[in-house]
Amino acid sequence: MNAYESEIMNILYKEPFINQRILAETTGHSVGSVNKSLRQLAQDGYLDNNMQLTDKARKEILAKAPRNAIILAAGFGMRMVPINTSTPKALLEVNGEILIERTIRQLHEVGITNITVVVGFMKESFEYLIDEFGVDLAVNSEYSRRNNLHSLAYVAGRIDNSYIIPCDIWCAVNPYSRTEPYSWYMVSDRMDEDSTVRVNRKRELVTISEKEAGNAMIGIAYLTGREATIVRENLRKMDTDEDYDDEFWERALYGGGSAVQVPGGSGAQASPDFSGKPHFQRDRMILQAKIVSASDFVEINTYEQLRELDSGSNHLQSDAIHTICEALGCSVSDIIDISVLKKGMTNRSFLFSVKGVKYIMRIPGEGTDKLINRRQEAEVYKAISGLGLCDDPVYINPDNGYKITAFLENVRVCDPSNEDDLRRCMKKLRGFHEMRISVDHTFDLCRQIEFYESLWDGAPSIYRDYLRTKEKVLSLCDYVESLDHDWCLTHIDAVPDNFLFYGAAGDSSDEQLQLTDWEYAGMQDPHVDIAMFCIYSLYNRQECDRLIDIYFEGRCNRSTRTKIYIYIAMCGLLWSNWCEYKRKLGVEFGEYNLRQYRYAKDFYRAAKEMMESADSWD
Repeated sequence: MNAYESEIMNILYKEPFINQRILAETTGHSVGSVNKSLRQLAQDGYLDNNMQLTDKARKEILAKAPRNAIILAAGFGMRMVPINTSTPKALLEVNGEILIERTIRQLHEVGITNITVVVGFMKESFEYLIDEFGVDLAVNSEYSRRNNLHSLAYVAGRIDNSYIIPCDIWCAVNPYSRTEPYSWYMVSDRMDEDSTVRVNRKRELVTISEKEAGNAMIGIAYLTGREATIVRENLRKMDTDEDYDDEFWERALYGGGSAVQVPGGSGAQASPDFSGKPHFQRDRMILQAKIVSASDFVEINTYEQLRELDSGSNHLQSDAIHTICEALGCSVSDIIDISVLKKGMTNRSFLFSVKGVKYIMRIPGEGTDKLINRRQEAEVYKAISGLGLCDDPVYINPDNGYKITAFLENVRVCDPSNEDDLRRCMKKLRGFHEMRISVDHTFDLCRQIEFYESLWDGAPSIYRDYLRTKEKVLSLCDYVESLDHDWCLTHIDAVPDNFLFYGAAGDSSDEQLQLTDWEYAGMQDPHVDIAMFCIYSLYNRQECDRLIDIYFEGRCNRSTRTKIYIYIAMCGLLWSNWCEYKRKLGVEFGEYNLRQYRYAKDFYRAAKEMMESADSWD
């Protein structure tokens, strides 16, 4: 049975006494195509002599009928800044109704009550849905580092006559039904430059080049039969392959880049089309397109999209937006072009424009209030103001950590593998240290190691030998204090990503350089900054020595090098403990965490080797 016939049979199930002309208008097919399909349905035993559905037809329809729905709501919704700092986008209010609640009610209207919501970010916010709507929550613990392909893979076993629904779609009309003729993927009649597919004349979804515009991908899909089987298999394969960590679930609709054996197929990707003949291609989805009006379906990905859909939504009343208005003397409507910047390890930041000028606003991340003293940070910015070390903030709040700075054009960060970059950055860093700036607070490495551990609330470390490792590293505290060292304002987070080159695009000779993100800065031995740069860059010992030589211009004595090795060990344990705290908040850093712990162990040994041969020091 081809898709034409499935559609017609599905319509006749809902309205048995419909005529050919109405069928043609409803399906969008010609009267001739409708009549041809009706004849074929009768010939195959799906229609009787009166053109009424037979028991065979009803059984076929019920076999394809929706049984459940899966709503994907695990992600950060990063583009939803600044709202996503306090509310998952699935729980946004639109026209007086919570977004995910509207979706659930629309499913209930067609009898779909078996609903799974895959959650992750702020998962506790969704708990009430269990009692109020009877949904099942599935928790994706890897939401912070993997895309929604893995959310769906986590519940792949539930895909069987299922609606797959992103949590950020507002549907003016109910897109769900008690019956469905075949598997489909929903796209809009609006063309979109960000889409990767377009609908061809057979209503197939074919891939397009980056230069082309395609049909806007709404993201709602229905999976039944063979297509459900293929997607389940693809998801399970991709879930075990880290190459797919950043993929959207739609990637599973292309066969995962490898041949998938299906009934009647030859080992390649198969899908029915409207002629009833299978095709075996990898340049299109395995589902038919379901084309809907752009005015009936809105994907809410950004603050501005929500504002356009419902200017009265309570969720538009953001502290961050009000802060921008007060700091820059503008109205809410003046704030445009809001876009998220790369999520940092500590904060979320977003770019926006006001009256033709671009700015960046920093929003502190999860648990940051326990990690950073914002009043001390404000003191640092006051101390370095006007010294050419960074752009002075347009606004900084010492209570909540909100910060607004002017946007720098043509910015790039330091490449830790580029020696020219390293020389310029170490010269900048050395110049800052030579200013001998003072503030009233200290960043004490040994105490901070203990402090970050205290934030675990008594939970043990994930590392079995942590207590032994900590004992060894902290045993160096008294020794390093006994060594000669300077004492001045130290950046503490002087890592490659915080050295910003900016200026004329494509002209490195005209680039300027500054240091950003001073939130950890305090009084300390400035050589700690060298250690921090090394461990963030994931340098081996030889690369660490190269950076030390660049900073000291080849004049680093053995005692100072030993001291920097000790700082590398201490800083490794410090950030490992920091990562363990963030991990308990649901924020994962993958290899970075493990590598920091290794620095604590490996450079403790390296420092001890240097200390034991102290008689040969300079």
